[in-house]
Amino acid sequence: MKRLPKYTPAEVRNDPYGFTYKEMSEVIGENEAKALYEELYKQLPRKKNLSMLVKNICKSSDTEKYVYELKDNKYIETVFIKRRDGGTVCVSTQVGCPVGCIFCESGRNGFVRNLTSSEIVQQIILLRRKVNRIVFMGMGEPLFNYDNLIKAIHILRDRYGLNFPTDGITISTVGPVDQLKKLREEHLKIQLTISLHAATQSARNRIIPHMRIYAIEDVVKQALSYSERHNRKIVFAYLLLPGINDRPSDVRQLAKWFRGKKVMINLLQYNPTSNSRIKAPQKREIVAFKHQLEQAGLEVTMRVSHGREINAACGQLANTYNKFKKK
Repeated sequence: MKRLPKYTPAEVRNDPYGFTYKEMSEVIGENEAKALYEELYKQLPRKKNLSMLVKNICKSSDTEKYVYELKDNKYIETVFIKRRDGGTVCVSTQVGCPVGCIFCESGRNGFVRNLTSSEIVQQIILLRRKVNRIVFMGMGEPLFNYDNLIKAIHILRDRYGLNFPTDGITISTVGPVDQLKKLREEHLKIQLTISLHAATQSARNRIIPHMRIYAIEDVVKQALSYSERHNRKIVFAYLLLPGINDRPSDVRQLAKWFRGKKVMINLLQYNPTSNSRIKAPQKREIVAFKHQLEQAGLEVTMRVSHGREINAACGQLANTYNKFKKK
């Protein structure tokens, strides 16, 4: 018995950025799909194919922040960081965020909804720039929008479209354990960054309060399992917060977990947000902590912050426009 297409021709034509070439071909036929994919990915974006538009662009010397208005009048922010031969795009996966990291603006006004796979893809298309790295590190927790995220990655990798290389895609996640297990089994050797930010359960509960249902040991275990399964170096992001996660015992625990493993510790410096309770570390404190980790046998780097002056740095993407709409 012939399997019926999952979608209708109207659904495909009304929101074409949400479909792989194979899905599109099964519904509207190869000839129309080929022509439409050419229009979507080899030409300038056309309004009839879009479900979002550019509301505003803020620029600094090496960073651009795009504010996109969605069809339901919600807003998201996306960041483009210029590189010598192209650029990195920091993509959002949700309107707002349910995680509640104390250092981040994205969830300050709460979680609104997941983005569709089409809305995820269009953030890159509407840049109209050469992109050579995609990081799912914008607004929202990517793995809490799992199905739409994975589908968007398949669309971005589609050889008939952008044909984006898997090695150029990174998912940054706080590490919900069940979704990490699912990601491990995907046939996608993407890069993985875990926002760890602590070496103890109590410190992580304080920094990422809505993730307290997951044991920090389980998050670490699943991330290392992904590394082994896909032969990938895992990056553990660690925002240094003096008096909270910078003790000698924290160094010892991180070394116990990661020494000898395919792991990079990426030290982050706090970027100013509306949370005045956070004490930002001095540069010398970060350098000293980095030295302690290296002395303990770990590979460590310090992230260079881009876009701070236009509120486009890590943790600064906000629901400002959505908040305005509510008033």
